[in-house]
Amino acid sequence: MTRISSSHPVRKSQKVDSVHLDVAFSAGEKFHYSSNDDEDYEPPSPSSPAQPSEPDHCQATQSTSAPAVPQLPESSNNDDYEQPLQSPAKRKAKSKPARSKSRKSGPPEQEEMWRNEKVEDRNPEPFKFMPSREPGPTFNKTASWSPLSLFQLFFSVPVVQTIIQNTNANAARRKAAGIKFQWTDLTVKDFYIFLAIIVFTGLVSIHHRADYWKREWPYNFHFPQEYMSRNRFEAIMWSLHLSNLKDDEENQKKRNTPQYDRLFKIKPLYDQIVNACKANFQPYENICMDERMVASKARIGVKQYMKAKPTKWGYKLFVLADSASGYTWNFFVYTGKSESSISHGLSYSAVLDLLPFPLLGQGYTLYLDNFYTSSALLQHLHKNRFGCCGTIKKTQSDFPRTEKNDFPKRAERGDMRWIRKDEVLFVKWINTREITMCSTVHRAFSGKTVQRRVKEAGVWSAKQIPVPDAVLDYNKNMRGVDLSDVLIRYYSVQQKTKKWYKTFFYHFMDIAIVNSFILHKEICRSQGREPVTQKKFWEHLAAEMLSFAVGSAPAAPSPTLTCMPRYYSSDATQSRRYCRRCLDAGIPRVKTPIYCRACNVPLCLTSKKNCFEHWHKLQEYLSSVNVH
Repeated sequence: MTRISSSHPVRKSQKVDSVHLDVAFSAGEKFHYSSNDDEDYEPPSPSSPAQPSEPDHCQATQSTSAPAVPQLPESSNNDDYEQPLQSPAKRKAKSKPARSKSRKSGPPEQEEMWRNEKVEDRNPEPFKFMPSREPGPTFNKTASWSPLSLFQLFFSVPVVQTIIQNTNANAARRKAAGIKFQWTDLTVKDFYIFLAIIVFTGLVSIHHRADYWKREWPYNFHFPQEYMSRNRFEAIMWSLHLSNLKDDEENQKKRNTPQYDRLFKIKPLYDQIVNACKANFQPYENICMDERMVASKARIGVKQYMKAKPTKWGYKLFVLADSASGYTWNFFVYTGKSESSISHGLSYSAVLDLLPFPLLGQGYTLYLDNFYTSSALLQHLHKNRFGCCGTIKKTQSDFPRTEKNDFPKRAERGDMRWIRKDEVLFVKWINTREITMCSTVHRAFSGKTVQRRVKEAGVWSAKQIPVPDAVLDYNKNMRGVDLSDVLIRYYSVQQKTKKWYKTFFYHFMDIAIVNSFILHKEICRSQGREPVTQKKFWEHLAAEMLSFAVGSAPAAPSPTLTCMPRYYSSDATQSRRYCRRCLDAGIPRVKTPIYCRACNVPLCLTSKKNCFEHWHKLQEYLSSVNVH
């Protein structure tokens, strides 16, 4: 057996890579570790003190003829060190550098694991509900509010005047461009008749708009043909414009720049409706947020596609609504990615854009679906004293990944698991499928149950199964936007149009009418009265629009009539009256069938007697004398 003798310690500067080691594989043999291959090595003088050995931080590289030998422990003398041969696995484990065992001071971290409903969860401390205004309508609820007066809270007098001016300007531009159609300037009377016809189309739906003016059965409607001709209505609809034409041109010059406003053509009415929605109502404690699709096939970049919605193509609106009443409190039209949505994500920025914290107050609970919900958003809302609850995707980066104490392979209906991270609660619940929730206002389980049909031993039966509190409250309060959508779809004023901004005009009318109806119900509830149905509300609104249109028209000036003789009836022998000039002259009982059209005075007019001429000459003389 070949040995490598080593009578000297390894120097600090010596490289272990240059050492060639031969290992004996005999069971009882020993090996020696030497460094004779180092040509520059000089043994220390006997008089010099022995240097303490340094810890070896290097690993010997394996030779081509033998496996690597593990590093040796430190020795305080120059004697040969011998130890039994170790297995390669032990040598490999021993060659790894030791990790530091130092830990941060403080209590040990609790291991993350799922807990079932039997484990008690703490009850989060709720925020005190302190809205900035009293919840409900913000105006005087004791006064009498008609459907039209509520509608005018959203379509105010200034915005109506703006629409009328811009429509007249657009009609003049179209006529100047050579488009031939009959046009007279739009007035307040014409505009409200136009609105009444649009509301009527929401109540009475037919396939073709021209059929509303047909005189044949079954389309022989008295309204709208008695108030406005079809040509006039179509002319107003074609020329309808919401924004100023000069400002439109300036905005078009900014196209393909960051200053370009894609919604400029709807801005006057858009801003008015949003501000009116927030000004006339204060939401109750529970609010919710969801998307709304306004159907459209227009070729414009604002149009979106959502495969999970009943209306898949159209304009997407992010809507914040009151959970109890369905009142649309705030919304905005999505036009594409912005800087805020890129930095924080669309779901995060959309929620914060719809929540003006100073205007709302504190203590609200917001309900969201899994498009918006994230742990970061819930923590941000919690810092602003807002509670939040919603479904969450398991693919979210902050959703717990642990599988410890997770559901078994065949979990039963009603099983649940939960984990709490600071203020955020994550809950999983088995219904027909697994449902994941996230909340800052609920405890995991308080003993509540829900009835479900369960199949046991091949037989379906009703059974009470446990349910998390977050699931019950979510199902109850996440219906606000859906309720508003349903009320809009019952009676909608949407019309077919080729202009995208007119689609928004009709949708804004829908929002204004539905919100007015919700305000009507709130007022009736505060006054102890029974509110009318939505259908009756629409009928009253259309009728009041017509009355307002007639009342807003200026009184027609009385025509200047000239004095001319007229018969009281077609037959000169009937409707005879006493002549005024004969009475003044003392000649009684002289009747005549003729009167003056301008003066409305009966006067004789025959071939022998002309009281008509003599009486008027006398009146002219008396007038001249009085003037002088």
